[in-house]
Amino acid sequence: MTTARSSDAGDARPRPSGRSSRPPRSRTTAASSSTSSSEPLSAGRVGRPHGLDGSVHVVDADPALLRGRAELDVDGQRLRIERRAGTEQRPILRFAGCVTREDAESLRGARLTVDADEVELERDEYWAHELVGCAVVDGERAIGFVRRMTALPSCEMLEVDRPDGRELLVPMVRDAIRSIDVAARRVDVDTAFLGAAP
Repeated sequence: MTTARSSDAGDARPRPSGRSSRPPRSRTTAASSSTSSSEPLSAGRVGRPHGLDGSVHVVDADPALLRGRAELDVDGQRLRIERRAGTEQRPILRFAGCVTREDAESLRGARLTVDADEVELERDEYWAHELVGCAVVDGERAIGFVRRMTALPSCEMLEVDRPDGRELLVPMVRDAIRSIDVAARRVDVDTAFLGAAP
């Protein structure tokens, strides 16, 4: 899920990216596969009604979070999905108990979420919000702290605040990041690769 599953924190969606010469994947929405999180992940919002049968358009949809789900939390209430149409990027859903256009209209603007504990991360995937605040080091040398993760077209990027007020941008790629230890709240980067001054 890029998502989620990597991208910036907060309401960020989890978007996975994989490790290769690319970085460790992060699910935008940040946990390692051995770390769980109880934070709900945003799968989208209910948009305008579609037709007369209670179906709704989903806006800001996260296809990876919506894919294959039988249920979603709709403003905190767990509802069963009874019908799917549209595309992954522009889905149309109908929820149990939503049978008229008026029912659909009453859901407009509702947040669609999934519990992070229900999403299994792969090896080298992290939830973005769990990386926020991690200490960034180069070996034993302190570099700063992760302010947030941002999803760019080519990869995700860690925005690191340095003690002197400067910002360091660290692409989530293998060459730039040696290791991520979510439990220890530590990201080891290669500043020589990044061309960053000590």
